Amino acid sequence: MHAMPSVERPTVAILLPPESRRLVLSEAAEQRLNNVARVHTIAETSLSMSVLRELVGGSSIWLTGWGTPPLADLLTDAPNVKLVGHFAGSIRRLIPEYALSGGLRVTHAAGAISDSVAEFVLAQILMALRHGDAFNTGMKAGQGWELRDRYPGRLLGALTVGIVGAGYVGRAVIRLLRAFHATVLLADPTISEEAARELGVERVPLSELIERCDVVSLHAPLLDATKGMLGTAELSRLRDGALLVNMARSPLVNEQALVAELKRGRIRAILDVFDEEPLPASSPLRQLPNVYLSPHAAGHTQDSHWRQGDLIVDEVERFVRGEPLQFEISAAAMRHMA
Repeated sequence: MHAMPSVERPTVAILLPPESRRLVLSEAAEQRLNNVARVHTIAETSLSMSVLRELVGGSSIWLTGWGTPPLADLLTDAPNVKLVGHFAGSIRRLIPEYALSGGLRVTHAAGAISDSVAEFVLAQILMALRHGDAFNTGMKAGQGWELRDRYPGRLLGALTVGIVGAGYVGRAVIRLLRAFHATVLLADPTISEEAARELGVERVPLSELIERCDVVSLHAPLLDATKGMLGTAELSRLRDGALLVNMARSPLVNEQALVAELKRGRIRAILDVFDEEPLPASSPLRQLPNVYLSPHAAGHTQDSHWRQGDLIVDEVERFVRGEPLQFEISAAAMRHMA
């Protein structure tokens, strides 16, 4: 009886500085990787091209994420790489589209981030509608029950909410909105009427969504077609008292036009992303009472970070076993992604 030949384990290069690697990979996830592959990591906090070239030598699987620089030049000199697993969501800045057309397989963890962003979107909307920050500040300053008259709230279920973009996050927000029985409109030219009905939403043009909705939440990718999709004209058509939420990409909205509209006091905004990050101390957004700011934090929870790590390790295991990947990105799909 002959022994079965052993299958050589692939080499996985983790193209992350130590801090980012610890953020997404639990000890259990790292052990799972070591069980199916030889794993190369680095101790350097700065990923220069020379460091990366040494790191990826002999590897066929690269794992990337926050802190990984663009990889176009590295890919040119790495014919053996077969799979890139991205611990974060957006892959466009790292991998050129032609690499996918040339046979490189890419998967990402956007599906694990979406729940974190969606929860934050709903939390911020509810806090704004019920003026929770004003109640808290007022009570601590010695004010009392008169705050209820000064800040009358709105019921989410009585409002019309517009979702712009039905990607991972947009769909996750729609799922959460169902529990509140709000009327939900969707603007997304890439999905069909049938797909919209399956989501339980009404698909409408962006111009109609802007005019009909009490809350407008942006979840579109940043593409040439979406950059500046909300400018002076669009913002002026928002309903009086409307709430604009942007936790996607700042350039979807003309920031100067938004500041001008907010200064009029007619609408409110919830912003997690900005043209310049970190947000400068001199930004006029910091001085406006009708805008709620957060430091690009919507997708960041420890739970979602570990889910991201687990998801990509799952994908590596599937790849090694020759099974289909669950979150693979095609070249065609990449053209419409964040």
